[in-house]
This record gives sequence, C-alpha cells and structure tokens, in this order.
Amino acid sequence: MATVGLENLKKTFGKTEVIHGVDMEIEDGEFIVIVGPSGCGKSTLLRMVAGLETVTEGEVRINGERVNEKEPMDRDIAMVFQNYALYPHMSVFDNMAYGLKIARTPKAEIAERVATAAKLLQLEPYLKRKPRELSGGQRQRVAMGRAIVRKPAVFLFDEPLSNLDAKLRVQMRLEIKQLQRELGVTALYVTHDQVEAMTLADRMIVMNDGKADQIGAPLEVYADPATEFVAGFIGSPPTNFLNAQALGVGKPGVETLGIRPEHMIISEEGARARGTVLYAEALGAETLVHMRLADGELATVRQDSTVVAPAEGADAGLVWADEHEMLFDDQGARMR
Repeated sequence: MATVGLENLKKTFGKTEVIHGVDMEIEDGEFIVIVGPSGCGKSTLLRMVAGLETVTEGEVRINGERVNEKEPMDRDIAMVFQNYALYPHMSVFDNMAYGLKIARTPKAEIAERVATAAKLLQLEPYLKRKPRELSGGQRQRVAMGRAIVRKPAVFLFDEPLSNLDAKLRVQMRLEIKQLQRELGVTALYVTHDQVEAMTLADRMIVMNDGKADQIGAPLEVYADPATEFVAGFIGSPPTNFLNAQALGVGKPGVETLGIRPEHMIISEEGARARGTVLYAEALGAETLVHMRLADGELATVRQDSTVVAPAEGADAGLVWADEHEMLFDDQGARMR
C-alpha cells in the first residue's frame, strides 16, 4: 500500500529537456496509466519513479518519503516489462522465487508466496515448466507473479502487453485490472494504446512531448480534453479537426474546430458543412463514413449500422450541435 508523489519532475539528457515538469499526487490503491505516442517521455517518467533514470529536477516521493537518491531495490517497487525478462533455464517456480531467494527469504515463506501468486494467476499447473513451454500470455503472468511475490508497495508496468496478439491483450488487461483491485496495490502503467488506457485507468496522464497535457479520469479526459493533442489522441476514431475560419466561427483567436465523429450527423437539414463521401467502413454495429469537405479537410462520421450510408462520391451535408464543439487556438490550447 502506498501513495506516490511527483513534484515538478524534470529530466534532461545533455542540453535536451525530455520531461518538462510533471506534478501529480497518486492515491493509495490508484491505477494510473501514463499514455502517449512513441517518444513522448512516458517510459522515461516511469523509469524515474523506478530509480532507473536519475531525476534532474524535482522530487519523487513514495509514502511521503523522498526517494530520488534511493536505489531501485530500496524503493519498495516491482516492475513488469514488455519482454518478460524470464530466465530460460529456470522453472516457473524458480523464476517467481528468484528475487526472494536473493533476499534470503526463508524457504517455507517463498513456497507460500509463490503458491499464493500462482493460484491468483492460474499458474499452478505450470510451476515445473520452463518459459519456452509457455504461451506469451502465460509468460507475462509469470513476470507478474515474480513481482507479486515480493509484495511491493507500488507496481510499475512498462507496456507489458505489447508482445501479445490483440485478443490476448484484451483478456490480459482485464486480468491485470482485476488483479490490481484484488491486491489493492498502487500501480503505474505505461502504454501507447489509448483503448488500453481508457479500460484500465482510474486516472491517466496524457503525455505530449515530455509534458503532461492532461491528468484526469478517462471519461473526463474524453469528454473534456484540455488540448487539441488530447482531443486527437484519446478516442477512436479520432476527433475531426476542421478549419474554424472556413466554417465561419467568429470568435477571436479560434483556429481549429474539433468535433467527435459520433457527434456529427449526415443530413441536409441545417447542414453546417458539406463534403464528398470517400468511402464507408461497415464495422458491424457501427459504420464510419469518411468524407472530404469543400476546403479539403477530412472528416469521419460514426453512425449506427442501421442507418444507410450515402454512396461513394455523393455530396452530403454535415450537422452538429454547438454544445459538442471544441475550439482551439493556434497553439492547440482549448478555448471552449
């Protein structure tokens, strides 16, 4: 059980600042997801919490104690990586028990902790097997089991599901969430997958070029993005960004108008923009209609599959309500 504090956290490599001051107080038992595209600084931020990267400026606190100068092994954390990092010559039991053996934990306690973790992770039938005899999902469970047996205050996950196929990723992220709830531990989880972030997070940190563009609960971030970047990154398909001036939005300083695909309707009545239908994607329960507007901008409309989509090449009107408009300035900051 632990709280984690990040205070004006900065990281510099040479003269290049890669983390630009992140502030956050993480509550005991919270599941925090750090999400963003490749190169945004999300893994660097996690590694600073772990002690694998030095802090250039600011402070990391675990349970109120500054840990900047502490070695990773002294921070009471456990980390799960995307490549599993299992010892190929050891059995599942020995892989899970290795850290405890190094710490000279009594054999009886090791056996008890491994048995408990194996039951939680449904690994009991595989304890004598070598990693090569396991599936990708089972190997990831072993990596998590190795972390669980240490009973850390904080779990750190660095894109742990990246090497799994899509179906297994869905299953594993649900298992990770359930496991975190069952154990009641504090967790920080890095991913580039915004669907994964929305599914897992109590709160998320949306990273953009070394900055925390927004911190909040998933649905809050989705419904009320603070920047153009967040509006475009969180949500699938992404937000439509249209030329505000071309659409006659008269507010001073407004450069871009953002509308989520589900908030656009194809209709001639009250049309606020027009476009040509490029193609329609039938996805089962829904259809995505892709259009090119008169000024060259692209837009996507999400509609129920029971609604007949216009034919390719058709001219069509687009309608949306004022309440769903997001207005951004030329720097990408949200104005409304």
